[in-house]
Amino acid sequence: MQKVFSVNQVNAYIRGLIEEDMILSDIQIKGELSNVKYHSSGHIYFTLKDSKSSMSGIMFAVNAYTLDFLLKEGQAVVVTGNIGVYERDGKYQIYAKSISREGAGLLYEKYEKLKKSLEEMGMFDEMYKQPIPQFVRTLGVVTAPTGAAVRDIINVAKRRNPFIQILLYPAQVQGDGAAQSIVNGIKALEQTEADVIIVGRGGGSIEDLWAFNEEIVARAIFDCTKPIISGTGHETDTTIADWVADLRAPTPSAAAELAVFDYYSFELTLDRYMDELNDAMDAKINSYRQRLESLKLRVEGHSSVHKLQIMRMQLKNAEDRLIRIMDDKLTSVESKVTDYEAQISSSFDNALMKVKDRFAMSITRLETLSPLSALSRGYAYVQDDGGNQISSIKQLKKGSHLEIYLKDGKVYSDVTKTEKDKFRNL
Repeated sequence: MQKVFSVNQVNAYIRGLIEEDMILSDIQIKGELSNVKYHSSGHIYFTLKDSKSSMSGIMFAVNAYTLDFLLKEGQAVVVTGNIGVYERDGKYQIYAKSISREGAGLLYEKYEKLKKSLEEMGMFDEMYKQPIPQFVRTLGVVTAPTGAAVRDIINVAKRRNPFIQILLYPAQVQGDGAAQSIVNGIKALEQTEADVIIVGRGGGSIEDLWAFNEEIVARAIFDCTKPIISGTGHETDTTIADWVADLRAPTPSAAAELAVFDYYSFELTLDRYMDELNDAMDAKINSYRQRLESLKLRVEGHSSVHKLQIMRMQLKNAEDRLIRIMDDKLTSVESKVTDYEAQISSSFDNALMKVKDRFAMSITRLETLSPLSALSRGYAYVQDDGGNQISSIKQLKKGSHLEIYLKDGKVYSDVTKTEKDKFRNL
């Protein structure tokens, strides 16, 4: 007699068959989400469907917390998990362990995974970033030979510096083989005289830019001995190449701006520096000229001629003062003589003669004490070439240079012999 099974037994049997199936125990299924429900327990219930079929699914809370995006109606996803049977309802469903977005979503996950891996290796660390040269003479460019990106780079570079040399490596920047083409371009320009290399292209979707997210491109940029500026896509686009490059520019045009210095602004800066240097040099020269004049006056103030001039002036002043005094004396005497002329005529004459004699003697003594008088009488004033007065032969030796002041000029002489006056010590 044929055995009769209960519904539960059949569902349990089917469950066992499915759970023992190696394919169904770890499977990936792609499809579109619908009937997405987030339960208060943390579980997520959904339906996975395509154009012909649908399947129920559940993601338990223990796995749901790992999701980095919100499940929504109509999303194209890839569900990884196992197929099982819910015995109570006799329904099979997929028990999701992870869910990723299909297409761009998959690429984004791949991007994040590679980014995290390279970051852990230290390839984004600032310590490995090479400085961009301030004055670039030769610019290397790895990009497509046609399109807006290369035109923008060339136009901006030439506008900033008309003398810039540009080396273009015509690389494939999209599709199969693009990553290797970019790598070849970096390695080729590394062997040239390029001071800095721009690697980039215009904007596009994540699929269009994917070559710049490949690990081989990241490693080529990191290993390059010349600084690299990444200028990929639009300002909001960020690729792995941007993270590894020595400098990231939001666009290809911006990359050219960062790479090439502004020649005309540089000329203006040089002119300003030249003016400042000239002003500083003029100020320094004027300062030294004033100092030289001051030193000149100090030297002149210590010369013998200057000393003689001062002595002459002092003597003249003394003579003037003496004359004034004598005039005052004479005036006083003459006044008194006038008053007592009748009474002391003879005495006054004698006194006047005495005063005149004293005056004559004073004049004689002053003329005798004057250095100029001494010179006029045949005497001379002698000093060495250092300005020191010579008063003894002990100060001289053979070959000494002398300056001899006479009443009408100066004589330069060299000592050929000295002889001590033997009578001087008697």
